[in-house]
Formats: sequence, structure tokens, C-alpha cells
Amino acid sequence: MKAIPHFEEPQLYTEIVPKDSPFVELKDGEFFDVKMKYPAIGMMNSVNECYVRKEVFEMLLEAQKNLLGGYKLRIWDAWRPFALQKELYDSYAKILIKDLKIEDKPFDEQKQIISKYVSIPVNDTMLPPLHTTGGALDVTLVDEEGRELDMGTEFDEFSPKTATDYYEYTMENNEVRNNRRILYNAMIKAGFTNLPSEWWHYEYGNRVWAYYSNKPAIYKGVFTLDEIYKINGKQNYRKFLRDMLY
Repeated sequence: MKAIPHFEEPQLYTEIVPKDSPFVELKDGEFFDVKMKYPAIGMMNSVNECYVRKEVFEMLLEAQKNLLGGYKLRIWDAWRPFALQKELYDSYAKILIKDLKIEDKPFDEQKQIISKYVSIPVNDTMLPPLHTTGGALDVTLVDEEGRELDMGTEFDEFSPKTATDYYEYTMENNEVRNNRRILYNAMIKAGFTNLPSEWWHYEYGNRVWAYYSNKPAIYKGVFTLDEIYKINGKQNYRKFLRDMLY
């Protein structure tokens, strides 16, 4: 099992060549285990639907095929409306400032540190928050009984241990190290990149993927459900799902 390599945090990447791509709604069932986190914890602007771009859906199918031992991908979050991203930032920024003890740092430096954990809600579809593109995912693994594997931290925990490669450099827990390796290698082999500060966060087509891939981003931000419905068109969307799955 390949070790997880170390990557520095991504820098701001602004090059984009937009691609028209429909969204696919992921359903809990045969292919994936979908358990959306933010509706479950009562975020006011969260949505129950789990949407990703068409290419991301195809890559998730590949990632699932890469998993052995009866493991299955559990998806905690995918596309987010802009309103939810703003809600998360406003909520988590206060927690991060306190937990990371950065109260005395200048405002701009605080924002830079906070952005490693939660995207700043920039209201610009060409330079959007990562999850508004439909290319970012928060995932983990479950076993055949639907139990989540031990990954060492909780989702959205703010600590050094959330770094994807943290357990590669400590002897704290080899089981956690191996579980993270299983998830990482399955996702990377399928074509995703990982955000180094969050073991659960993978992406394709957005500006972080673009930075690590040295390619232009291909997904613009899509800020509301109505925009997704408009992009898809119900008839074409149903045909795409039928062609892909059957």
C-alpha cells in the first residue's frame, strides 16, 4: 500500500477554461453511501441533495472499483450553495481563531490561515469557493456493515491531525495510517487530488486541482440549486443517468 506523500498547501490559482458539464445527483444505495453532514447538524442553508459534476461522478465510480475488502465510499458533502459556504465560514472562522490561538494576528493573516480549513466565500463564479463548483468532495470509508473506518479525527475537526499525511510521520496509530492510505490511493488513482490539510477532502476540476495538476480549472462556481436545474435540463439529465448506469 503506497504511503501518502507530503504536499505543501496550494497557492491561489486563477487560470480557468470553463467547461460545460451537467450535474449528477448521488443517491444513497448500490454505488455509494451518502450521508450529508450539514443538513444533519442543522445548517440553515444546507441542502439534502448530493450533487457532483458528470466527470466527478464517473471518477467516483472508478474510485469505488479501486477499493477492496468490501469497503465503500461514504460521501459527507459535495456541491454546496454559496449561502451555505458563507454560513460555514462565518461559523467556523470564530472557532478557528480561538482553537488555533490566532486572535492577536493581523486580519489578513487570520484569513489566510482560516482559508486552509474553509474556503472564503468569494462571490465570484470564476474564482469561487471550492465546493460551489461541484468538483469538491468530503468522503470517508465504511465497511460492509456500514461502520466508518477510524481516520484519526472527526470530520471538520480543526487540528494538525487532520493533515492527510499526519500519521505517515508518527507512530501513533498504524491502523489510522493504513485507512487513510486506502482512501487516498483509491481516490488519487481515479484522478482526484487531495487538499493536504484535510484527509477527507478530494477534488477535480476546481482551482486546487488545477494548482496540483498544473492545468487550468474547468469548473466555474454554481451558487444555487436553481442554477443546477437550469444547467442540467431534466430530459438530458435523465438520459445521461440511464446511459451511465444501465
